[in-house]
Amino acid sequence: MIRRPLRRLLTASLGALLAVAATTAPARADARLVGDVTEYRLTTPDSYPAGITAGPDRAVWIAESGVNRIARVTSGGAVTEYPLPTADSFPQGITRGPDRALWFTEGFADKIGRITTTGRITEFPLPGTGRFPTGIAVGGDRALWFTEPGTHAIGRMTPDGRVTEYPLPTPDGDPYYIAPAPDGSVWFTEPFGGKIGRISTTGRITEYPLGGSSTFPTGIAAGPGGMWFTASGLNAVGRITPRGDIKLFPVPVADYQVYDITRGPDGHMWYAVQSGRIGRISGSGTITEYEVPGGADKVPFNITTGPDRNIWFTELLASAVGRVQALPGRGTPAAHPAPTGHPQRPLQAPAGHRPLHFVPGRGRFQR
Repeated sequence: MIRRPLRRLLTASLGALLAVAATTAPARADARLVGDVTEYRLTTPDSYPAGITAGPDRAVWIAESGVNRIARVTSGGAVTEYPLPTADSFPQGITRGPDRALWFTEGFADKIGRITTTGRITEFPLPGTGRFPTGIAVGGDRALWFTEPGTHAIGRMTPDGRVTEYPLPTPDGDPYYIAPAPDGSVWFTEPFGGKIGRISTTGRITEYPLGGSSTFPTGIAAGPGGMWFTASGLNAVGRITPRGDIKLFPVPVADYQVYDITRGPDGHMWYAVQSGRIGRISGSGTITEYEVPGGADKVPFNITTGPDRNIWFTELLASAVGRVQALPGRGTPAAHPAPTGHPQRPLQAPAGHRPLHFVPGRGRFQR
């Protein structure tokens, strides 16, 4: 199914996943109940959409890691794609910048990219090779902060391209995703180190262990009471306070594939489960999950709140994006939440299934 090699990207395990045909359900114009899912196929096949963010132009923007493009999708599903100047750069993380442009990471190229809403692209090289920038976010200082799992560091870039790098205290920390906190600091996950990290705007780093390297924290976002994160190794969503106190909330289905998280327009946290569900968790820990049709073959990956006040997510193996109704439609009652601990439509995951991560030092996606 792969049109061209992504360097050393794919292992036999990913090849086995790709052998399963990924199909996308037709878009549903009548999505009004909370939890209803609408899906839109991207223009280019085998695009492996990864990062997703809301733009300043009432569209969502996506990093297409497999075809070296940035895509723009309107709330009605119209898709525009922009090829990147650097070949095989592997874009992954993307965020709205402080300048109304979109900023993204280029892992294989060791660059940070910028694209305007009209499609004009600028690339900023990092000061060295092997950094593999992955997650990216805007900090309280209006600079771009990004993870460098290849060199186990956090990077900071000003909008004019000046870079400062801060090595992690933990060797082989592999920082992955990153998000700003209300106090101006930036928090990040260390999947293979089993830690949540915090870095101040002056570069001071604090790390909080989750209990071992098998916890695999990945997504992170600010929410009620602190920073919320996913921990697939614990099959849980967690919350960490500014003081470092951690509380875990197990997700209903024990398939160990909870992956990314964002704050929704309803004030709750929403998360993506790679085996085919989108979940919602309240500040008190009440969980409701919604099934993505055929989602186990599509792999819901990254998730964000869109400019239309719905939840949007990428489908890594389906070359598509999905949208979940986050608020009740006008004149239509909301879906009744499932009891805590039970999804609305329980799924049975294959034994031994684990989330898909990209491992930069190993040059591949890995479960």
